[in-house]
Amino acid sequence: MHDDLVQTPSPYGCEETVDRLKAAVAQASMGLVAHINGQANAAKKGLAVDCDQILEIFRPDFAVRVWAARKEAGLDIPLRLHVYVSGGRTITAYRRPSRVLARYDHPDLVALGAELDRIFAGIVERALAV
Repeated sequence: MHDDLVQTPSPYGCEETVDRLKAAVAQASMGLVAHINGQANAAKKGLAVDCDQILEIFRPDFAVRVWAARKEAGLDIPLRLHVYVSGGRTITAYRRPSRVLARYDHPDLVALGAELDRIFAGIVERALAV
């Protein structure tokens, strides 16, 4: 469907998946910039939704590299992990960093995107391991 979107089913429930992702982010020496808990925010308005949470992830040294290459690429950082339920399964999804940064057509961002692809794949693999 979208070759830039990586979707991985989790063997864990929503909250455990989010907790495991946070731990894997820290183990990968990345920073959790923000945690957006859509289901908790909806509940504040009396609305019930299934799991829908976003973890925004990046690191200052990577941000500096992005800004140095193409300042406008700062719009696409931090990068996100999306945890949601579909068909009764918890899913972790993210856009491949290499695809996100490729649109800026800069060799330094191509290199950084490849580096971040490996980091994001490692985070998800570590978090969802049984």
